[in-house]
Amino acid sequence: MSASREHFSSRIGFILAAAGSAVGIGNLVGFPVNAAKNGGGAFLLMYALFVFLICLPVMIAEMAVGRKTAKEPVGAYKTLSGNSSLWGIAGLFGVLTPFMIAVFYMVLTVWIFGYIVLTVTGNLDYLASGAGFGEFINSPYLFLAMAVVAAIVNFILVAGVKDGIEKAAKTLMPTLFGMLIIMVAFVLTLDNAMAGVKFFLIPDMSKITPSVINGALSQAFFSLSLGMGILITYGSYINNQTNIPNSAKLVAITDTGVAFVAGLMILPAVFSFNPDVNPSELSDSSVSLIFTFLPKIFLALQVSIGYIGASAVAAFFFILVFFAAITSLVSIMEVPVSYLVTEKCHSRKKALSILLMTAGILTIFATVSFGMVTFFTEFTSYAGGTKSFFDVVYDVFYDTILPLNGFLLCVFVSYRWKKKNLSEQLSIGNDGYIGSWVEKYINFSLGTFIPAIVLIIFVNTVAQKFFAVSLFGL
Repeated sequence: MSASREHFSSRIGFILAAAGSAVGIGNLVGFPVNAAKNGGGAFLLMYALFVFLICLPVMIAEMAVGRKTAKEPVGAYKTLSGNSSLWGIAGLFGVLTPFMIAVFYMVLTVWIFGYIVLTVTGNLDYLASGAGFGEFINSPYLFLAMAVVAAIVNFILVAGVKDGIEKAAKTLMPTLFGMLIIMVAFVLTLDNAMAGVKFFLIPDMSKITPSVINGALSQAFFSLSLGMGILITYGSYINNQTNIPNSAKLVAITDTGVAFVAGLMILPAVFSFNPDVNPSELSDSSVSLIFTFLPKIFLALQVSIGYIGASAVAAFFFILVFFAAITSLVSIMEVPVSYLVTEKCHSRKKALSILLMTAGILTIFATVSFGMVTFFTEFTSYAGGTKSFFDVVYDVFYDTILPLNGFLLCVFVSYRWKKKNLSEQLSIGNDGYIGSWVEKYINFSLGTFIPAIVLIIFVNTVAQKFFAVSLFGL
């Protein structure tokens, strides 16, 4: 038997930890990029609708499954399905997915840490140069940075749920919010910043196209950490006094709020740097924006605040993103940690040692796949192009399997565990839940249109990523 299950010590601790899992690089940079490329205010409107109409019921269901079983995805699916081997495989997907996502997310976090070091040591001009990023991602010093990041994650996770994850969330999340507000206040003082605010906040309804709808739904689903097993695992650490629907709503509001404020930070900065920018032609990805475009924006600030001032602003920004990345990385790693502790009866320390070793090796493979080692740089090919090891991990486990996991959860909760049992679990700590319109909507949506929509996303992603074909011609 494993040791008795830890719990979050307070509701706010759980909410901040769950919000920390959702708030990451995708919110701070990915959301503004997608908003810029998909109609600004129109994208923001569609994103908010999808968060609360589609993603929130899935989030609530994940938390309920976790609390009911007090287990991570594998144990949860097995327990509620009567040890079904088929649903056990679905649970394994829920553990393997965050494990592999941690690999590419670790690479990005290491890069961010490296950018902090280079910025504070007076190398902002190097990062803003054309060759800076390409040389940086092939630097041997990345392995030293990797060791530092791994040590930070290990330090938080080895302390456990209450003394590690919860304490880190209570420290890092308020700090992150404060830093974000300070950064926004500064950016809005820049020349032409209001043009970016206008583009971001005023929706042009003619911009709402199938492409924008698809992009908004995908961003909403991914940014809330759905399908990663995180919310099942975190749900297993909450007590019966917790009102799951209300807590999930607060997590969704927090996540959406951070994404919104991040848009007020990034887009005004972009318009200030280039008032004539065509937002639809911005960097192809959040990775390109954060590591190549933003350093140029920060360097341009030296005209008004000097090189040291520009470097300070850049360092402040990268520290902000680093905090967000660490909270996400901790939550991602906690899923396989919980699996090894719960299902394999390892101590937390041993589980972390196993995971840091295995994930560390895969992270090294991903790190060297940008030119250091040809085998990993040209790992395979599909959709008409050569793909690195990093590309494969990202395409398979982040873009593709997440919606599949979401689909399986909806089907499991609605048709294997049954809606009646879900309602009973959600009524614990929430006396008015049974018979409410919230119950009716959650049960109806999880059993009908939400799994259908998520399945369509999965099929379309497979077609686009691996066969360069879109089901909708997007």
